[in-house]
Amino acid sequence: MIGSYLPPVRFVSTRGRAPAASLGTALFDGLAPDGGLYIPDPIEEWSADEIASLTGMSLAEIGVRTLRPFARAIDGRTLSAVVHDALDFPIPLVEVEPGIYSLELFHGPTLAFKDVGARVMARLMAALGGDVTVLTATSGDTGSAVANAFYGIASARVVILYPDGRVSPTQEAQLTMFNDVAGSNVRGYAIAGSFDDCQRLVKEAFADKELRGRVPLTSANSINVGRLLPQMVYYFQAIAELRRKAGNVPRPIVCTPSGNFGNLTAGLMARRSGAPIGRFIAATNANDVVPQYLLSGKFEPRASKHTIANAMDVGNPSNFERMLWLYQGDLEAVRKDVTGSVHEDVEVKATIKDVFDRTGYVLDPHSAIGYLGIRRTKGIFLATAHPAKFSEIVEPVIGRTIDRPEPLAKALEQPRKVLRLDATVGAVKDVVVS
Repeated sequence: MIGSYLPPVRFVSTRGRAPAASLGTALFDGLAPDGGLYIPDPIEEWSADEIASLTGMSLAEIGVRTLRPFARAIDGRTLSAVVHDALDFPIPLVEVEPGIYSLELFHGPTLAFKDVGARVMARLMAALGGDVTVLTATSGDTGSAVANAFYGIASARVVILYPDGRVSPTQEAQLTMFNDVAGSNVRGYAIAGSFDDCQRLVKEAFADKELRGRVPLTSANSINVGRLLPQMVYYFQAIAELRRKAGNVPRPIVCTPSGNFGNLTAGLMARRSGAPIGRFIAATNANDVVPQYLLSGKFEPRASKHTIANAMDVGNPSNFERMLWLYQGDLEAVRKDVTGSVHEDVEVKATIKDVFDRTGYVLDPHSAIGYLGIRRTKGIFLATAHPAKFSEIVEPVIGRTIDRPEPLAKALEQPRKVLRLDATVGAVKDVVVS
């Protein structure tokens, strides 16, 4: 209840061997001291009346209500300012064909769903105060969203690692656009290797006590719970938009394109806090370790495979640990709420063409995987990136050019300064310290 005292939510480690932390500690430390991932406990549930009133709430109002239980250390006026400033773009729900809806998460400044989490997180950190160096790995869209979100925030320095040659030209343009700007607080580095190598280097850097003694270090990919909390917002937004369009639809199925599984974990957290979602479909490309776990009960990480949906090229998804924590390791409970769906490049390209030919709707490869997961059951899929970000893949498939939104055109016009870095923790430490 709003008028009564409610204690701050604790953030606990998935590994259970670290003290509970405040929001500030979880944000600025990134990883828990025992190497686990922070997750809120408890996850406060919305009342039935609040869920019923969703259709009358704006995106910003939904954002404030979603984040309020986790951010009681921040006064209400400041939290409202954070959300209004961060979520200053629409998140519409579009009916692609009867009964199948696309939640368009790509209307932010870098045209990808990561803008939601990164922009809110950057502003929460600024509101809580304190200098910090953000070290993050990206398979594509996270890095550009983080770069844009933190650029110009005086209290933050940002180091982004991305796999050299494994991001699209458009993604690399966005990742490197601040490298050659005088006084920039953001740098993107191309690493010789895969996303898994980048993620390993970040984890090794966080485990280096000598480095962390010299530099206040945190992460801004989905290792950091500060990225997941804002991503809960658009699951409530999806329900609000669906009810506005189709009436009081009972507990729709939601398909989430999945790579590092932060997006799906945020959805599971939203469902636990009251979002009326029936179940989830975790749709992946050929990097299918979680769908295979759902089939076999065995989680077997492996080297990632390069696909046209490169932001999902993850062979050892970090957030699987959070998923297990939410279900206390109960495989059957996970299976009740989540099913897997796996799709290869050939099928993805065919789907982009088929949907465009039939409906005129243009999907990027990641959103096409979301569509593939939901097409037989109907419901909502998350459209995670604007197709213009993958024009070199999409345009030959649909046989026409895609208009580039202004933020993307601006990034592509700028000179590209690629900074390359050896895939060693020593090299990463050098750039973090310098």
